[in-house]
Amino acid sequence: QVQLVESGGGLVQAGDSLRLSCAASGRTFTYLAMGWFRQAPGKEREFVATIAWNGSSTRYSDSVKGRFTISRDNAKNTVTLQMNSLKPEDTAVYYCAADANPYGARYWGQGAQVTVSS
Repeated sequence: QVQLVESGGGLVQAGDSLRLSCAASGRTFTYLAMGWFRQAPGKEREFVATIAWNGSSTRYSDSVKGRFTISRDNAKNTVTLQMNSLKPEDTAVYYCAADANPYGARYWGQGAQVTVSS
């Protein structure tokens, strides 16, 4: 079992930056691919980014590519999503995920609200 806790959400203006962090505990974090997903009001949860267990590869959705960066620190059991040039359409609840791929994940955090005003 893996427990995930997100932090860093909030209200920002369009064009601003925000960093989300995810602290993992429980089962060995080091060997799990990690990811971020988001769910906007009235929409299904969607893939944002994933990172391989050793950080050697990353994937991004087209909507965030070039603006968001996913990273991890296996020594600290943390995953970070750096979000730059935020847009109102980035408004959503963001979920940290473990044992993740672009189609889903086995473990989920409780979510962090990100609101971008125009």
